[in-house]
Order: sequence, then structure tokens, then C-alpha cells
Amino acid sequence: MKEVLDRALRVQDIDLCDHCLGRLFAQVGTGTTNLNRGQELRALIDQDRASRGLGPMRHTRCSVCAELFDQVPRFAGAVALKLQEVECDNFLVGTRVDPIVQAREEGLWSIVGQEHAEPIKSELNREIGKAVSALNGKEVEFKNPQVVALVDTRFAHVELDVAPLFIYGRYRKLSREIPQTKWPCRACQGKGCPRCANTGKMYATSVQEQIGDVLLPYAKAKEHFFHGMGREDIDALMLGTGRPFVIELSSPVIRHLDLPALEREINERGKGLVEVEGLRPSDREEVRRVKNATPEKEYRAQVAIHGKVNKERVDEVLRTFNRTRIVQRTPVRVAHRRADLERERHIVYVVLEDFQGDRMTLRLRTESGTYVKEFVHGDQGRTQPNLSEMLGVPCTVEALDVIGVIDSSEG
Repeated sequence: MKEVLDRALRVQDIDLCDHCLGRLFAQVGTGTTNLNRGQELRALIDQDRASRGLGPMRHTRCSVCAELFDQVPRFAGAVALKLQEVECDNFLVGTRVDPIVQAREEGLWSIVGQEHAEPIKSELNREIGKAVSALNGKEVEFKNPQVVALVDTRFAHVELDVAPLFIYGRYRKLSREIPQTKWPCRACQGKGCPRCANTGKMYATSVQEQIGDVLLPYAKAKEHFFHGMGREDIDALMLGTGRPFVIELSSPVIRHLDLPALEREINERGKGLVEVEGLRPSDREEVRRVKNATPEKEYRAQVAIHGKVNKERVDEVLRTFNRTRIVQRTPVRVAHRRADLERERHIVYVVLEDFQGDRMTLRLRTESGTYVKEFVHGDQGRTQPNLSEMLGVPCTVEALDVIGVIDSSEG
């Protein structure tokens, strides 16, 4: 305590409020406030000054903050009023402080030292936050606030930075003519042109729009973004229990949505295109999990056989692909937009479900990232081994459906 007092005595002739005096030693001890800490230090300084025949440490108007902390109730009222514009369960306060005030504080640090000090913005954020919480009963949340209220302390002006709303679910894609996400028109890059009928899009709709366009007005949000656990080709269906996704709604005014009712509305409006199930609140951490996941997938492929082969031979070849590795070079069809690399992929199993001589239906389970169409036709030898080569006759996929995305994190 003697070291603290010795340092505090360095500013005994400077007019400071108790907040700014106590904040110089905010990191010394816990369980108190800067205001109380400043009051205790002022009493000790006054005792020392009295022992030397000097009067109390003067204070009329703080030379650092200019009595800014007297404005905390005003700031808190402005924040509480602004927060009424959006629905939220928690909040966090941030502040903009006049650079002159910050410069004065740094000048004080040069006299006393900075190692035990707390910046004025930190204390203001905390004190305003406590005052707002007392007014509206909402909790201050430091890690993942639903809204941040930014106070410009020069004018008591408040701006809100509203955190996105995240909703998790699984979707089924029932059309071979829509993509997972919005595709900007290649000709105009989304600006609108004759090629896209001035829509700015390559396709009339998408899984993202079928879901997001329903949710957006209910949340009174600005925009939606789609995060899927992988994606299927446009001409592939997504069936079974669906593909996990998180949809992100930016700057929502309403956060508490009737998700079961919205699920029904999405399914009704998306008949023949998209279905969803299991909608629930989510968060940014789940977005990362969904985007980084590498789940195994199950497919059903309708395959055309361009030559003669019997069922026994097909069964024999398919058995060789159970629990085996294949090497796939980047397919020709995507080589224009992806690096030309070789990737090793695991085929878990391939099962013959139906055989009609010139056509067959396969069910297969593969590692994430496997190009199934190329596994079947070989892609000019870029996939090794491949089904066509092993059968000795060319084969092509006429229709491909994803029937399972095995997300192990869901059990």
C-alpha cells in the first residue's frame, strides 16, 4: 500500500475526480470500484498532506475527464431508450471518448505509471452497462452480446451494432434445377442484364432463398447468408434426413421467432423444391462446425451402362470397392475454378440395388469430398480405380441423389 500511496502523491496537486484517481490503480486489489478506490486514496493523501501542514487535495473539476462520470445516468438513459428499438436478452456497452480526454489520461500515466491503470473507456463501458441493466433488467454479456450499444460521450449519441441471428436445421432439396445458394449472373455479376432477365441471378431461386426469404421479414433482418455442411450438385437431389445448415440473418430487430410455425411455412411455400426440419437457434460457433465438418455421405445413383455386362460381374466388381481407397484428380468439369490436385478418398461401400441390363441403381457411402460421378465414369482416367474401367464398359450417372449426410456430432 505504501508504493501505491507514494505514486498517488505524485498527482496530489492535480485536480482529479475520484473515478480518475482510483482508475490509476485499478489493477491493485479486487472487490471494489474505482470510485471507492479513489475515495480511499484521497483520504490517505489528505492524511499525508495534513501531517505536513497542507490542506486537502483540491477538487472542483476533473482535469482529465471534466466530470464525465456525472453523465453516466444520461448515457444510460439514452442506451436504454435505443435498445427498445430491437429485441434482445442481453447487451454490451462500448464508448467513444474525446481524444483530448484520452490524451490527458495518457499524460497522467506518464507521471504515475500505466501498469496498474485502467483506460477510461473500460470504466465508462462498465458503469454505463450497470446503469442500463438497472433500468431495463437486461444482463450485460461480454462474450457473445446480442447487441452492442456504442455511446459517443461527446454528444450522448447511441448507435446499435446488432449481432446476427443464427438458425440451424436440415434441408431436403427436391428439385434438380435449383442450387444451394444464390448464384450471381455470370454475365452481369449480379447487376441485372437481359441474360438474367434483370434479376442478377443465374437461377430463379435457391435453397437459401426458399428458407431465408421466409425468415427475413419475421426477423425484420437486412440480409441472409447460408452456411451448409457441404453442397450437392444442382442436378442432384438432397433426400433422407437432409443436409445440416445454418442460416444467418443480419441485423435482426426480432430475435425470438416461432420456428415450428416458420418451418411449416417454408415447407408449404417450397413444395416440390425445398423442405426443412429441426429448426432451432444456433450460434457462430456452430457455423464454424458446420462449415468445417467432413461427414461421410450416402448416395443413390442411377447409372447407364453403355455395353454388355452381367449382374454377377457387377456384383463382383462392386465388392472390390468396399472399404477401399481411390485417387481423384480434380475433375474436368470443375478444373476451370479449382486447383488441379490429386486427392485420396475412401469408398465405404457400394451396393447394387437394381439391375436392368443397360441400367442399374447403386447405393454407396463415401468419404466427404468424393466425386461420385467421376468415380463411375472415370473422368478420362483422372479417377483411379473407377467403376467403368473395372467393369470394362463405359458407365455414366444419369441421376444422383444424396440420401444421407452422416453428421457424427449429432449422434
